[in-house]
Amino acid sequence: MALNGPQALKSLDNAIADIRQEETRLAKLLARSTESTAKLNETKAGLIRQLATIRLEEDARLELSDQLFGAQNKAHKVLEKHDINLKNSEKQLKTLDIKIAQNVSLRRNLLEEIDKAQLELKSLSKKIATEISANPQYAKIQEETLKLQEVAKQAQAKTELAQADQQEKGQPYRNDPLFIYLWERKFGTKDYKSSNLFRWLDNKVARLINYSDARANYAMLNEIPLRLSEHANYQNELLKASQDKLITLEQKAIDSAGGKPFRQTITKAQSKLNDIDNKLLGLEDERNEKANAYRLLAQGREPAFEEATQMLAQSLNRQDIQELMRMAQLTSNNEDDIIVKKIDDIKSRILDEIPISKQYKQRLKTLHIRRRELEDIEWEFKKSRFDDPRSSFKKNELAGSLLAEFLSGAISAAVYWNQWQNSHSWQSGASDWGGSIGLPRSNRVARGSNKPWSFPSSSRSGNSFSRPRYSASRSRPTRSRPSRSGSKGSRKSGGFKTGGGF
Repeated sequence: MALNGPQALKSLDNAIADIRQEETRLAKLLARSTESTAKLNETKAGLIRQLATIRLEEDARLELSDQLFGAQNKAHKVLEKHDINLKNSEKQLKTLDIKIAQNVSLRRNLLEEIDKAQLELKSLSKKIATEISANPQYAKIQEETLKLQEVAKQAQAKTELAQADQQEKGQPYRNDPLFIYLWERKFGTKDYKSSNLFRWLDNKVARLINYSDARANYAMLNEIPLRLSEHANYQNELLKASQDKLITLEQKAIDSAGGKPFRQTITKAQSKLNDIDNKLLGLEDERNEKANAYRLLAQGREPAFEEATQMLAQSLNRQDIQELMRMAQLTSNNEDDIIVKKIDDIKSRILDEIPISKQYKQRLKTLHIRRRELEDIEWEFKKSRFDDPRSSFKKNELAGSLLAEFLSGAISAAVYWNQWQNSHSWQSGASDWGGSIGLPRSNRVARGSNKPWSFPSSSRSGNSFSRPRYSASRSRPTRSRPSRSGSKGSRKSGGFKTGGGF
């Protein structure tokens, strides 16, 4: 059974929510393990003080007891504060989870509004087609747009070819340390500045490697992609201007056919979708920072906590304490034998916690990576308009077994995203107006993209993600990967097509 766009997006939303819930659960377990170790050391310190009372003379006993009591008391106070910090951190995560869930729910409601409006437009498709056909300008502009689309496509292809050529042919130059040395010093240009001695030495190096010819060739290799890129950008601007003319004519045809209220509904809903997506970006990244902070607390990585627990651990490993334990183990005394057994039991319990904590830490690290990758995939999913109700996926296992394989690490994020792309299609009869209006699909022209494409389509590369990264301490997003979105966290203006660029 195929998935439609909203159903597929819901599966991703649910998977991300499940990961967040599991991260919180494991972090709580890790925190308990960390606190358990700290409390066991506290108990161990108290038992050693009891043993000192039995075994040591008063002066030695008081010195050891005071030192241990100080470390034990400090650890206890820090542990209490640490517990409060953990609870506050967990509360912050729950608050953010609620906000995210609320925005996800609002988004789903908007998708339902869009679906209804698209169905209404579909019922008007014949009337819209009649209006379009009656306008001679439309056919002319459409033909011009298709030509510009092909020119822009070729210009982009030439640019990419030149960039690849520059990378390949320019590598020998970049690998030559003498050439790069002179190049970076701008030798042979008006910007070159140096003392007489270094100028003389640089000239000798230049003659040795025939720098003059090499520099000209390398400069040309760098210049060609730049010029072609400028040309491609110009062609895309022409294409967009022509597309905008089509959009205007299509809007008029839709409105004349009685579709204006449905078009406006989609316009408003799309605007709200983009606002929600931007808000979700910030909330997700804020939550990520809070989750990282919570994980560090759970590991006992808070400076005050680390200092106190390390101080107590060092106190417990003092040479005089080791000697006290050795004496107690060598002699038979019922009272101190009981204490020694309790201390040995505590040591065993502390050792048991080590592999448990390690397992929690490793699992949390893996879940963190998977969650961020799923957020990347979901962003590409939305940007590609795969959440459109008319969007369809033939592989139902994308939300089942393939998702499980990705979460287990059996397949990478890039492979999983490629599976979504390769499984995607548009429902029969889907068009920019919400329904077929009699125009050949091959003649449709896409809007709102840096690269020309045939309606409706998306990049099939799947090897890079463009989700912006926000920091709670910054007003602008930071990016771990280059963005294709071209705007502050919003999708291209090609969300749900109605012929008006929506």
